[in-house]
Amino acid sequence: MDDSGQKWDRLYSSEVDWKPPIILWASGSLHERVNLWRTCSWLRHLGIPCSDVLIIELEPVYGTMKRFSEPPRIPPFDCSASIAHHPDNVLLDRLDRARPWQMERYDRAVRLWDSYVDENPLPFAESCAHGVEGFPELAPLWTLLSCFFPGRRPGGALRLSRFDELILTILSTEEWQTPVKVYCNRSHLGSDLRDLGSCTGDLFVEDRLAQWAKHDSSADVERAPGPKPPGHRMLSKVYRLTDLGHRLLDKGLERLTDAPILPMGGIDAYSASAPWALLEDGRLARL
Repeated sequence: MDDSGQKWDRLYSSEVDWKPPIILWASGSLHERVNLWRTCSWLRHLGIPCSDVLIIELEPVYGTMKRFSEPPRIPPFDCSASIAHHPDNVLLDRLDRARPWQMERYDRAVRLWDSYVDENPLPFAESCAHGVEGFPELAPLWTLLSCFFPGRRPGGALRLSRFDELILTILSTEEWQTPVKVYCNRSHLGSDLRDLGSCTGDLFVEDRLAQWAKHDSSADVERAPGPKPPGHRMLSKVYRLTDLGHRLLDKGLERLTDAPILPMGGIDAYSASAPWALLEDGRLARL
């Protein structure tokens, strides 16, 4: 955020002076892979040729298994990889061997970003399903993204996204819970929510709870002051599921707008202007 508290993105800042050669580093983390497409697209917009962009791709490093009494649980998508997991000698060696991507691969990265932020998500979903040469992250990325789309059952009934199902199921109709308590829930549901949170950040859960509490006059989720003052985002509010919210979980959605919109890529999920739902077989369909 800037000094006024407004969110901004340094990638697009006019204060950044891009001078070739430019070196882009990316681990195997999904958010870094998507940001790599985004940066390639922005550099092309600035008129910088791909021959002046050196790209270093690093494989995930999971560390030693001796730290665990049993093999660690690895989610179907990975956002925990980091360049910092590699020793300096490896990074220096990869820097010495850094090379530009071939034009065709660079073009594919730019097209993937344009498709990802397009108002029609279907071409991007199809790219993920069929694969794009040089971008193995697409399959696990779609596994992640599909958790945020509302679903449609075989009979046509609408259901909440997996992400919203997890949050609302963990909430209680009796006990008030802070976002921290929801996020750290000790169950397989809590574990699944933290898998998603590893890619979105835990504050995304707090944001979503607040969106539910403000949606349709708090019909499904109630909110009250928490144990900490404002400024402690994960502890300053507590939440509780209402009977209407419990019924929504049980019966599903009558219409997409029964849930608050959720910005994702180039669309707002649950929006009447973006009537997209995930089918049982994992395909995306327009309602």
